[in-house]
Amino acid sequence: MANAASGMAVHDDCKLKFLQLKAKRSYRFIVFKIEQQQVVVEKLGEPTESYDDFTASLPANECRYAVYDFDFITAENCQRSKIFFTAWSPDSSKVRHKMVYASSKDRFKRELDGISFELQATDPSELSLDIVKGRATST
Repeated sequence: MANAASGMAVHDDCKLKFLQLKAKRSYRFIVFKIEQQQVVVEKLGEPTESYDDFTASLPANECRYAVYDFDFITAENCQRSKIFFTAWSPDSSKVRHKMVYASSKDRFKRELDGISFELQATDPSELSLDIVKGRATST
């Protein structure tokens, strides 16, 4: 297990599943949660699942980390894919949970090599498909 600077461990499965998403495209997305002082995989999205399935996987009042393999077409009409990291911290979640997730985020994100950009969201409107497309095409 990798050790996070905040004292939060990262379960080896997190990196393994991320590598499978990145290299083999085995998953469309992965949702992670902190459980018993370590980051663990909570949900794996099948390659056929949509962006709506991804956003529906984020709980309304609990923090999560997530990665999503986003496919898009560039202005030059080229098919591209970028993996983005989401720090989901809804306003309705407990303050202590927000603090734990915020203090562990950077170290956890460094464990996942190959992330193109990051989104921080406190409500679903901050995860709209338009925002994701804008970030993907500008990076």
